[in-house]
Amino acid sequence: MPRSPLSFPFTGRTRSTTAAIGPENAPVLGPRDAPAIAPSGGRLAGLDGLRALAVIAVVLYHLFPAILPGGFIGVDVFFVISGFLITGLLVSEHTRTGRISLRRFWQRRARRLVPPLIPVILISCTLAFLIDGDVLVGLGAQLLGATTFGYNWVSIAGDASYFSVNEPELLRNLWSLAVEEQFYLVWPLLLLAVLLIRRPPVRLALVITLFVASALWMGVLYQPGSDPTRVYYGSDTHSFGLFAGAALALLLRRPSGHRNELPRLRPWLGGAAVLTIVAFAFWLPEDGAATYRGGLVAVSLATAVAIWAGVRGGRFGLLLDVAPMRYLGERSYGIYLWHWPVLVLLQLLWPASSPSGSLLPIGLLATVITLALAGVSYRWLELPIRRGGVRGSIRSVGALWTGPTRRRRLVAATAALSLLLVGGTTAAVVAAPAQTSAQLRIERGQRAMDAAARAAAQAAAAEAARQATEATTATSLADGPITAVGDSVMLASAPELQATFTGMTVDASVSRGMHSADDLLLALKAAGQLHPVVVIGLGTNGPITAGELTTILRILGPDRKLVLVNAYAERDWTAGVNAALAEFAEGNRRVELANWHDTIAGRLDLLAGDHVHPGPTGGQLYADEVRAALDRLAAVPPLPDSSWLLRDPDAPRTPFR
Repeated sequence: MPRSPLSFPFTGRTRSTTAAIGPENAPVLGPRDAPAIAPSGGRLAGLDGLRALAVIAVVLYHLFPAILPGGFIGVDVFFVISGFLITGLLVSEHTRTGRISLRRFWQRRARRLVPPLIPVILISCTLAFLIDGDVLVGLGAQLLGATTFGYNWVSIAGDASYFSVNEPELLRNLWSLAVEEQFYLVWPLLLLAVLLIRRPPVRLALVITLFVASALWMGVLYQPGSDPTRVYYGSDTHSFGLFAGAALALLLRRPSGHRNELPRLRPWLGGAAVLTIVAFAFWLPEDGAATYRGGLVAVSLATAVAIWAGVRGGRFGLLLDVAPMRYLGERSYGIYLWHWPVLVLLQLLWPASSPSGSLLPIGLLATVITLALAGVSYRWLELPIRRGGVRGSIRSVGALWTGPTRRRRLVAATAALSLLLVGGTTAAVVAAPAQTSAQLRIERGQRAMDAAARAAAQAAAAEAARQATEATTATSLADGPITAVGDSVMLASAPELQATFTGMTVDASVSRGMHSADDLLLALKAAGQLHPVVVIGLGTNGPITAGELTTILRILGPDRKLVLVNAYAERDWTAGVNAALAEFAEGNRRVELANWHDTIAGRLDLLAGDHVHPGPTGGQLYADEVRAALDRLAAVPPLPDSSWLLRDPDAPRTPFR
């Protein structure tokens, strides 16, 4: 009977106990290619360090997005490692036995991935049920995706967004696990066909073709300016990293005389590859064309170079596997599983917008809890199952029941807790609302906007022109025609705005930013719908620049007045947005600031569960603050008539603003 393919055929060492997103450190180089092994044995050098780098990037991206805005690329590092190890594992088995046992392979993958996932799902869902709120929305679909390893496609079908900060899904991070598991399901079958080709260069060329095809498909499907979740989640568009790792595994299976490539340059190339990954983590934007049309591909290639430099021997791989990095790398799977639901649940309990809340302490607390839970999972769940298997672990638990009373009580308590968690998860799915409170308020605003648009369409063009002419001479700006352009916060407040300002036309939509204001205003101006007073509330969804505000004022022209509504949201850019708006309004007589932030700061009970979108009472506060800004703007005295200065060259020059 052939020995397990998880043993090292060329060293006799047992399989690694390293944890990761994907398989353990299995042999990938074949019988005649001995890689570098860490001093503790059983590991391919450098892989734990790369796993640690990847999980640090992902965790920082989620917990401290301002520090590492491109940290999402850590998932691509995991993909390359997984493709590399899985392909080497399968090819090594085929080389030794002439076949691949698909049943044993899939059993090993399930044993590796499923047990740590179960407590994450049960505990997270039960706590979400106890906390209640918007986090329960769509939980049934999330569980369906998690249990079938199809989370990415379930999310795509439900039009969910990976990059949404307003409505975080409890199990969102499981999308990458789904992509890998789908690869594990399909790739062994494809690899069997590839191995029928006798010429290794042709095999390699075929895998590289799959890599290129996936990368090109991502670039083709990506649409600039739209949410990139489809191309980011898709197994078809985001498998190039897995194929890059697979191609590397095939490339390194060469005769032993060719295995020591570039011994002097190798550590330098590996170091440059790691620095490239770090640079991309700081630079790549989550919604930029550079990311999906080459950026993620470059990260995958850099990871492949780093893997090659590590496993081919020398000090580079050992340097990557220094003790702290190795510790994190061994527990990277648990860290990845736990960090996201821990963050979501903490934000529900401790909103960053509350007086005692802040993104920094929430992130630090989430980090501590995540490391603790991942450590417990690694020590008491992952290692025992990896060493003794599922059946062996069950037998060990059964042995505890026949032991001392204290151990029997521990087993009974664990079983009771498990039943409670299953019940809590079931209750969470049953109690899940159909929509979030923010969605309900946004839809309410949309209905009000639609009704107002229908009413406006019934008015005669002549009457509209007459009202516009009269409004230019009105003493109160609030009584005249007003154009309001905004994001989902303004949309949620639309009913109160239209009730407060009978002459206001509201054009608001979800996920708008200040960068879109110029196109919106130009379109309204071309359609003759840009009124003498304009209200803009576009600070919720991203940073703004002084240039964007200057462009807006230039589009409005010298005769229109502008009210800028500042933002209130748990975002790292909110403070900068509000400072820029206040500075711009202070420096121009035709611009006034509506201070929505300070108005709602002490009234979080008037906002939806996301602490962003107001309900009816909050919407009225929004409208009242806009009216107050309009009143202040109307009270600004007009500029003195300075035309005589141009007629009389000898007149003294009096400074005025």
